[in-house]
Amino acid sequence: MADIAIDVRNVSIHYRILNNISVRKTFFQRKARNEVFEAVKNVSFTVEEGGILGIIGKNGSGKSTLLRSIAGVFSPNKGSIDLKGHSVSLMALGVGFKENLTGRENIILSGMLLGFSEKEIEDKSQEIIDFAEISEFIDRPVRTYSSGMHSKLAFSITAMLENDIMLVDEVLSVGDEQFRKKSLKKMKQLINDNNRTVIIVSHSIGTLKEMCDKVMWLHDGEMRELGDTNTVLEHYLKFMGN
Repeated sequence: MADIAIDVRNVSIHYRILNNISVRKTFFQRKARNEVFEAVKNVSFTVEEGGILGIIGKNGSGKSTLLRSIAGVFSPNKGSIDLKGHSVSLMALGVGFKENLTGRENIILSGMLLGFSEKEIEDKSQEIIDFAEISEFIDRPVRTYSSGMHSKLAFSITAMLENDIMLVDEVLSVGDEQFRKKSLKKMKQLINDNNRTVIIVSHSIGTLKEMCDKVMWLHDGEMRELGDTNTVLEHYLKFMGN
């Protein structure tokens, strides 16, 4: 039996949401009323080393929130996440990029945040730029990039600077058709390494069927089902009326 690479136990994550109130009401109220939104509710699961877990669920079900917590972007309010000493990288739109820095500067910053040395990043920089297909924009501020360019650069950085655990949040479905095919091919190469552990958040039934050993279905922050890919996806589609 393979060793455990990701151990998530009783994780709950909530946000405090400030209600919209008028300036006049704000003036007369010392405190704005607020409410707590539970994004993830007492979720537990493990992923074996070399395993590929897919996560599916409707928008707002807590998928991306859970993934960002596993990546260490923020800590859960309750529970624990143990990566067993493995290095981790998150492939997602809008995470880790500084909008006023250039693409090239963001490659260096992102690489250092992933734990790589400046020399290691420099050695891989041209490969990242070439794969992302944005060479003419690489020295422009990231704030000028389209969402497709964001996703290409985010994917390329994580794909070329390989870590033990890869967390992929929807970026395989963004960008032009040619780049989607290229990124899927690269992902397949990366996950063929039996020591690399992957979690993929996606709405694409085809992607999850093709790539994942198991699938977890999140619904309104709770784990509805975890198990065989085809079985869980069949139940999910039936629930969603498809």
